[in-house]
Amino acid sequence: MGRKSKKTKLTEKERTELEIGYKNSPNSHFSRRCHIILLKSEGYTSEQIANIFQLTIQPVNHWVKRYETSGIKGLQTKSGQGRKPILNKEQDEAKVRAVIKKERQRLKFVKEELEQDLNKEFSLLTLRRFLKNLSANGNESD
Repeated sequence: MGRKSKKTKLTEKERTELEIGYKNSPNSHFSRRCHIILLKSEGYTSEQIANIFQLTIQPVNHWVKRYETSGIKGLQTKSGQGRKPILNKEQDEAKVRAVIKKERQRLKFVKEELEQDLNKEFSLLTLRRFLKNLSANGNESD
């Protein structure tokens, strides 16, 4: 015989916060985590929720436990998670801008020069993405 499923009890305020997070969050991971807690509060077992999201039971139980200890903030991804960027805006922006000024039309040469100057290897796609993020933040290149 398996253990009884523990139902997560939510107040109206908690349920509303989770529903807003589930329906309106631009972050799909956070939205899924909110949905997991909502389903758990409706009496679904961890196994049923795992099947819905095509997960194992462990992540479901992990997020339920994090919610119970830290509330809705516990469902958010902690800072410092994920891959670190190759090109860092604070450290590399000035050098990138200087090289771009010199080689405006030839991104391949910009990439090669930056790889030597910064002692980093990266793809043209990474450089394009970095430049796009610079311009999207209102920092149009000169």
